[in-house]
Amino acid sequence: MTAHQDKIVLHNYFRSSTSYRVRIALAMKRLDYTYVAHHLRHGSHREQNYLAVNPQGLVPALVWTDGTMIAQSLAIIEFLDDVAPQPPLLPTDALGRARVRMLAQMIACDIHPVNNLRVLTALRTLYGAGDDDITNWFRHWVNETFEPLEKILASSSETGTFCHGEQPGLADICVVAQVANNQRFGVDMTPYPTIARINAACLEVEAFQTSAPANQPDAE
Repeated sequence: MTAHQDKIVLHNYFRSSTSYRVRIALAMKRLDYTYVAHHLRHGSHREQNYLAVNPQGLVPALVWTDGTMIAQSLAIIEFLDDVAPQPPLLPTDALGRARVRMLAQMIACDIHPVNNLRVLTALRTLYGAGDDDITNWFRHWVNETFEPLEKILASSSETGTFCHGEQPGLADICVVAQVANNQRFGVDMTPYPTIARINAACLEVEAFQTSAPANQPDAE
């Protein structure tokens, strides 16, 4: 716990896909917050003043109005869905909620952990990987999950304009943030027309636009 406060604080980094996820959720819920930037490449997230907030030293971290810190983007987003139910980010039925969580976790648990900045940095510093190695590594792990994700989305009657029906939710948030990362590494989206279509539909929604990395105060 930290000292009592009145406003939501989001510790994040403009290019962090997990931070992007939370920004989208906050925007969809129309929740105002204080934006605190931590430059991951400069190591400011490892400084003691931030470790006092989040001992894991990762972003995003949400500090709620009562001073409670919540880390991990999916935990933050589900918390926001609980405290600000409209618009809902998860379906009301158990199977629907399981399906959306499955889609989101395919990205959040299978792609992101092996492709985040600290892993890519370790590949360079510990194993001497060069730029081409890093790019190939990133693309490989995206394709390992996007191939089955595309099949699931393309074949399911539950897929609509968005990953699950006609309103964007948790799975769409994860898709858009991942595709934004993919663009930096030149991932070919041609084999994934359903994912590309859903991403395009999401980017027509204001909350996704205002939350985009290029529109953040620390964007470079």
